[in-house]
Amino acid sequence: MDAENTIAAISTARGQAGVGIIKISGSEAIKIADKVFKSAKGKKVQDLEGYSALYGRVYENDDCLDEVIVLFFKAPNSYTGEDVVEIQCHGGIYITEKILKVVLNNGAKLASTGEFTQRAFLNGKLDLTQAEGVMDLISAQGQKAAKAALLARDGALSKNVNKVKSLLLEIAANLSAYSDYPDEIIPELNEENLKGKLEAIRDDLERLLGTYDSSRVIKEGIDTVIVGKPNVGKSTLMNYLSGYEKSIVTDIPGTTRDVVEESVRLGDIVLKVSDTAGIRNTNDPVELIGVKKAKDKLKTADLVLVIFDLSRELSIEDEELVENIAKSNTIAIFNKSDLERKFDYEKIKSKFTEFVFMSAIDGKGVDDLKNAISKVVKLKKIDLDDGFLFNRRQFECVKCAMNAVNEAINTYNLGFTLDAVEVMIEDAISELLKLTGERVTESVTDEIFSRFCVGK
Repeated sequence: MDAENTIAAISTARGQAGVGIIKISGSEAIKIADKVFKSAKGKKVQDLEGYSALYGRVYENDDCLDEVIVLFFKAPNSYTGEDVVEIQCHGGIYITEKILKVVLNNGAKLASTGEFTQRAFLNGKLDLTQAEGVMDLISAQGQKAAKAALLARDGALSKNVNKVKSLLLEIAANLSAYSDYPDEIIPELNEENLKGKLEAIRDDLERLLGTYDSSRVIKEGIDTVIVGKPNVGKSTLMNYLSGYEKSIVTDIPGTTRDVVEESVRLGDIVLKVSDTAGIRNTNDPVELIGVKKAKDKLKTADLVLVIFDLSRELSIEDEELVENIAKSNTIAIFNKSDLERKFDYEKIKSKFTEFVFMSAIDGKGVDDLKNAISKVVKLKKIDLDDGFLFNRRQFECVKCAMNAVNEAINTYNLGFTLDAVEVMIEDAISELLKLTGERVTESVTDEIFSRFCVGK
């Protein structure tokens, strides 16, 4: 990327809105803005101090396009670290695209996906984990996901990684000193100190690796399957959670033949819900396929919601279902609590760590379901301030760093020279530098920022 080019893009969503924003960043941002903008009092953008605004109009030649507000963010105290001008116009596809076209015709080039944030990274405004936090914040689907992404943007992960990296650098410096002056006594390199520090670092990296599964749940949602016999209320619950008729509901057993999927938000929890065919013995070849798919979903789901009908007596099929699926990630839902109870729930509720009483048709008991889900997936125990690994790239970097530290410990235990241990420590440091972007290839950064939207 040529950092001297001045870029521009629409930063707001495409469509009708109160305000649309065209962002310009680069050494020519002020000059280009003054070519297309005239303030109401004749003042130019070049006369502004940083973090100031002007009211006026944008022109194409002598034709007025819109009344706008122009904001100026002076380098290096801007998002990208360059001079940045934002033109705030009336929101709408035609107006925003027309103003962007005029800006491009006056010397800017169209920004590529993620190029504003990429420039922020290249100019030292963000490290790579913070830049990825920006992307995760934009795509966040729930409160916890948004908070975790904002903390990543503010450097929560970077802080933890840098702490570990500093400890490794300290060890590497002592090992390097030993290589240069082997006759000198370096207290930090005696067996107790060196092994203790390496083991503590390994434990820190292992704990960080353990955050990946939690962050995946927060970011992507909980892979959830709804199971039960036919006509217990699975599709009714699916429709209630979705907010519309996603699944067909009838009194005819076996109506749901395939897996119906939908992402739903339950408070600050996002569920990727699959409504499955009723599990029962059947000779219908089509329904049998649906039952098999339901059983397959049970094997891979992060969360299982098994529904029982309180208005019907406990059956052998219910008991078989309990024995086949009762596990730590399952919540029993005793449905149709608004009807006369014939179901002997006392006989099976002890099989589940969590159970709730609901009426899926009107949502009675949904708050109890939210609380039960939080307990099962342990969301309440997650400390977002600690920092998370939010994607596979970050996970692999930390995993490789931990493996290198383990190799260093094993190498030391086997009696190899400290030079060999130093090689492993350098490998671990290299992986953490890749994580933060201090030592990363251009192809990797290009791939990361290609996932951003244009205008960010």
